[in-house]
Amino acid sequence: ISQEEAKKLLMESLESKARMDAAKRLAQIENEMKIEADRKAKNYIALAISRYAGDYVADKTVSMVPLPNDEMKGRIIGREGRNIRAIEAATGIDIIIDDTPEAVILSGFNPVRREVARLALHQLIGDGRIHPGRIEEVVSKVTKELEVDMREAGEQATFDVGAHGVHVELIKILGRLKFRTSYGQNVLQHSLEVAFLCGIMAAELGLDVKLAKRAGLLHDIGKAVDHEVEGSHAIIGRDLAKKYGEQEEIAYAIGSHHEDLPQQSVLDVLVQSADALSGARPGARKEMLQSYVKRLEDLEAIANSFDAVEKTYAIQAGRELRIIADSGKIGDSDALLLSQDIAKSIEEKLTYPGQIKVTVIRETRAVEYAK
Repeated sequence: ISQEEAKKLLMESLESKARMDAAKRLAQIENEMKIEADRKAKNYIALAISRYAGDYVADKTVSMVPLPNDEMKGRIIGREGRNIRAIEAATGIDIIIDDTPEAVILSGFNPVRREVARLALHQLIGDGRIHPGRIEEVVSKVTKELEVDMREAGEQATFDVGAHGVHVELIKILGRLKFRTSYGQNVLQHSLEVAFLCGIMAAELGLDVKLAKRAGLLHDIGKAVDHEVEGSHAIIGRDLAKKYGEQEEIAYAIGSHHEDLPQQSVLDVLVQSADALSGARPGARKEMLQSYVKRLEDLEAIANSFDAVEKTYAIQAGRELRIIADSGKIGDSDALLLSQDIAKSIEEKLTYPGQIKVTVIRETRAVEYAK
C-alpha cells in the first residue's frame, strides 16, 4: 500500500468516525432540546394557569324567583291558570310552583329565555298587575332591555381584554355569549379566560400580546349563532371575524382552534391550547348538561324548519314541544296537519325515550282603536 493510499484510508476512517460522533451528538442535542422545550412549555402553561385563576360556576337549567309571600303564587297562577299559561307561552319556560316557601322555580334549557322569564316575573310581582295583557307587555319590554344588557356585556369584555376597535356587530355577538353555555360552562367567561391565558403565554414567548388576547376573546363567537347557521362554530366564527374586519391572522386562529383548518402559526396553537386549558379545569364543564341541551336544540330546530312556524319552545325537559304558528299561513284545520308532520319528522330524525307531545298554537287577534 502506498503512502497516498494509506493517508486516504486514514482520512476516510477518521471522517467516518467523526460523522458517527457528530450524528450521536446531534441526536443527543435534539433529545435535550425536546426535553427542554417540553419543560418550558409546561412551565409556560403552569405560569399562565397560576397567574389567571378565574372563578367558575357551572350554569344550571333552573332559576329561582323569590316571592314576598306565598299568596303571590295564586296570583301568578291566575284564574283557571290563565296567567301561568300566558307566562309560559310568552317565554317558553316552565314555571314550577310547588311547596317551596316564598319562591317559584323557572325551568328551561335556554338561559336567555330563562333570564327573560326571571326579569319579567320580578317586574310583575313588584308592579302587582298580573294578567295576560300585562304579561305580554312586560316580556316584550324585558326582552329589549336584555338585548341592551348583552351589548354592554360585550363592550365590557372587550374593555377588560384591551381589544379596541372591535366592530359593533361583533360586540353584540360577543355579548350574547353571556347567556350561552358549553358543557355547563359560561361561554363569555370562558372566552375571557382564554384571552388572558393567550396573553400570558404570548408574553412569555415574546409574541404580540394584544393580538393573542383579541384572538382568544373572539375564538368562540360562532357559538352565539351556531344554532341559526349551518356549520361548526369555529368556521362560523372565522367567517364572522372576516366579515366584520378582523385581521386574517385572528380569523384563521378562530377557524383552526378545533382543527377544522390546519394550524399555520404559533397564534393558532396558542388559542387552541388556551381553549383546552380553560375547558379542562376541574368542575368547569358538565358533559350530561351539554348533551341534554343539544337534544332540546335539535328538537326545536326540527319544528323551526317548517315554513308556518313562528316560534318553538321545548318544555317539560323535552317531553313537550310547543309551537306558535303563523295564523296568516295556516288555518285551524292545517294546525292539526302541521303537528302531525312535525311529530313524524321528530320520529324519523331523533332518538328519545318515551314520547314527545307536539302542541301547535294558532292564535288570531283582531285589534281596533276607539277614537
